[in-house]
Amino acid sequence: MRIVIQRVKRVDLTADGRPFDSMKDGILALVGIKSGDDNEKIMQYMLDKLVNLRIFEDEQGKMNLSVVDKGYSLFLVSNFTLYGDCRHGRRPGYSSGAPVEEARTIFDTFTAYAKEHAPVPVHTGLFQADMQIETCLDGPVTLLLDSDKAF
Repeated sequence: MRIVIQRVKRVDLTADGRPFDSMKDGILALVGIKSGDDNEKIMQYMLDKLVNLRIFEDEQGKMNLSVVDKGYSLFLVSNFTLYGDCRHGRRPGYSSGAPVEEARTIFDTFTAYAKEHAPVPVHTGLFQADMQIETCLDGPVTLLLDSDKAF
């Protein structure tokens, strides 16, 4: 599983041309799924990182607080392109990502796991929908997570 983490002031997500969900203050997490990511240890590790990363400022302006400490929210959006391989040619290859139905099952399982275990509100996008995401990045602060710890 790969996640692009963005600290945000707001997120407004439209799916298939209709308003779907929105959030103020928190983390927008773009989630890429590969085969085998249905492991509970992977989900636990990734969720723990998402909610406990100290990427919000404290009173001294130091990034020392988590989304939990601030009482903010988490917004999970599936994004298959995170497993795009751009090393060869000019068209990314996506063979490292899980096939659509497997990815859907794993993403749904991960979001259910997050909603059950995260100590903050969890919002989600709509899997395999045509989504437009309007966001106000905060900082900007953008980080990468990988369950294989590749980076």
